[in-house]
Amino acid sequence: MSDLTGLQHATIDAIVANAGRATLPFRRAHRDERYATAFWFNELVETTPEGERVRQYLVTAGEPTRVEIAEFTLRPELCAPAMSAETLVWTGFADGWTHLGDLGVAVLPTSGLHAHGDRKGWQWTTDEITDGMAATDDDIAALGAEPVPAYLLGHDVGAGNGAREQAVVVGAVARARRGGIVWAGHVPQGCVGAPVFIGVGLGGDSFRLVCVGAVLPDGGSRHPIATFDRIRTALSRLASDAPSAVEAAGQSPPKPGPKKRWWQRHG
Repeated sequence: MSDLTGLQHATIDAIVANAGRATLPFRRAHRDERYATAFWFNELVETTPEGERVRQYLVTAGEPTRVEIAEFTLRPELCAPAMSAETLVWTGFADGWTHLGDLGVAVLPTSGLHAHGDRKGWQWTTDEITDGMAATDDDIAALGAEPVPAYLLGHDVGAGNGAREQAVVVGAVARARRGGIVWAGHVPQGCVGAPVFIGVGLGGDSFRLVCVGAVLPDGGSRHPIATFDRIRTALSRLASDAPSAVEAAGQSPPKPGPKKRWWQRHG
């Protein structure tokens, strides 16, 4: 990364500092396939004098979620009190996700994850992609055919041992001929679904960190990106169509009940 500019180095530092704990790697359980990265997103619902009200989701590419049983790899820094790394095996995995139309993205309300932490006696200490960080309509409209330096924050698959270490992958984003935004560069195995960031210069040494959206699978070197302007629109429509279901995505986790657990601890 010695060839990167000062702004690029600063953007990478900002990504790690502000979103380093926002990602979760997963795969199809017991098989070396469907590797992907999900990330936490707080959708802003309203701002009141008492504070902000959000709906919280995991966001990822839709295709890897279409499995019956999946494994999440948890890092010690994502929970308090800290634990050794563990794997959560989730049955009925596909049923928990809502696919956002034809965007290629799926979202999962995080209430079940919070409930798991409650049952085990710990709390999540994640970062989230916030509404202020997620790209606006204007941010996406400003992207043209000229490539803009961009950074993917995902979990690749370690050669030989399958370890899911987090990595910042350097590439670029640009507007394709058909109008969509694409990632130009390599997407390592396991990084599909990961968030993509850019640094928008504000003059001088100042810049704003922007999450463009989630990178989607593709057979070539230009992966489509589901951009946050379209994700926001789809989530708003989802809330309007099924408000009671969407409210389950709130930050207040339900009390543990007699239902069958969706997770098992391994390791």
